[in-house]
Amino acid sequence: MKKETIILSLGGSLIFPEEIDAEYLKEFKKLIEKYIKEGFRFVIITGGGKICRKYQSAARDISKISDLETDWLGISVTKMNAQFVKSLFGDLAHPTIIDNPTKKIAFEEKILIGCGWKPGCSSDKDAVLLAKNLGIKKVINLTNIEYVYNKDPRQFEDAKKIEKISWKDFRRIVGDKWDPGLNVPFDPVASKLSERLGLTVIIANGKNLNNLQKIFDNKKFTGTIIS
Repeated sequence: MKKETIILSLGGSLIFPEEIDAEYLKEFKKLIEKYIKEGFRFVIITGGGKICRKYQSAARDISKISDLETDWLGISVTKMNAQFVKSLFGDLAHPTIIDNPTKKIAFEEKILIGCGWKPGCSSDKDAVLLAKNLGIKKVINLTNIEYVYNKDPRQFEDAKKIEKISWKDFRRIVGDKWDPGLNVPFDPVASKLSERLGLTVIIANGKNLNNLQKIFDNKKFTGTIIS
């Protein structure tokens, strides 16, 4: 009973908000394993999150480092997060962390774990490249927000949530330029590529696992659809 392969971009803010969120990851693992038993497979790409930005900020405070070095710092954090998440799933996971999403990939296991690859974008783009590589047309981006807003709700009380938006309109919100440590719902470089590939991306709060289950079941959920 083989079902679809689901691509999850797992935000670093869910893995390591202030410290490793073991309770959340335990429940996340249970949910993934439940759906594996039903015939699903998963590709999970880990982000860097807050700990990544702490490293980058500290490095900039100590020394004048280039954007290239700043990006490599972030990529290293995503690799550590990927190795950690892979260890949680044991033999269910492919033995190798995918750090080049453009290479030919053959995996028989139930889970494939990926991380950051090259400077100039976030792991969001790596999720998109893996989708292209594996012929999958949807990416679920799990972050710490419930919706995309038309402007930053932390700064503007009149910010409005968006349930569905085109890539053209979404890219007006996030812009076109990548900056190391940029904190947006889906990075500009990944957004541009997603539009070109005709992908659908779902932005949802990964902490809400009941909601994530609704996404897996193709039921009405809380979040933003970009297509």
